[in-house]
Amino acid sequence: MDDDQNPAMGLVHLLRAVTVEFDLLGAEFAARHGLHPTDVRALIHLLDAARAGTRATPGRLGEQLRLNSAGTTALVDRLERLGLVQRTRDTADRRRVLLNVTEKATELGWAFFGPVIGEVVTAAETFEEGELETVRRFLTAVLESTGRAGSD
Repeated sequence: MDDDQNPAMGLVHLLRAVTVEFDLLGAEFAARHGLHPTDVRALIHLLDAARAGTRATPGRLGEQLRLNSAGTTALVDRLERLGLVQRTRDTADRRRVLLNVTEKATELGWAFFGPVIGEVVTAAETFEEGELETVRRFLTAVLESTGRAGSD
């Protein structure tokens, strides 16, 4: 079957287009605030960790971004200098450093990404609960597939 007529390939192309648009938005946000695209990805990982209730450490962040220790330290130093990330000691293990996104970073992110997030939420609200569950299952499967591909 021709790729243009394969519904699954149509989804792949649409997902790629969405990914490119989000990447362009991220690059624009980075440029406006003097950040590197990796800085934006780091902030996203840290925000996701906070939302999940997971303690974010420099080591874990480096793994997620596929950076070595020196690169991760430079990244965290840069974000801390800009007032976007704060290092704190873990109260359960004082040897462990935890990373937290600052209110400044959250405010910058909402000011820039808030309108598009609002539009996406509005679009999602037009779907039935079962449709949203199907989309969630699909995106979860895509995320798992890309995660496996990146770790090879």
